[in-house]
Amino acid sequence: MEPGGSVSPGDTPPDAGQTSGLSHPQPIPSRKPAVITLAVIADLVLGVAGFFVLRALNLF
Repeated sequence: MEPGGSVSPGDTPPDAGQTSGLSHPQPIPSRKPAVITLAVIADLVLGVAGFFVLRALNLF
């Protein structure tokens, strides 16, 4: 072995591990949380807008 652990002076190790290849297929994330969130926001917006329309017409 050379002094320094068999690495020649001036040599540098690679930046990343030398692993390559395909991994297992990744599952597609569910869209359900995004759809539920948008539906809740839409309900709130429509509710607030409806409240102000009813207040403007003196119906509430």
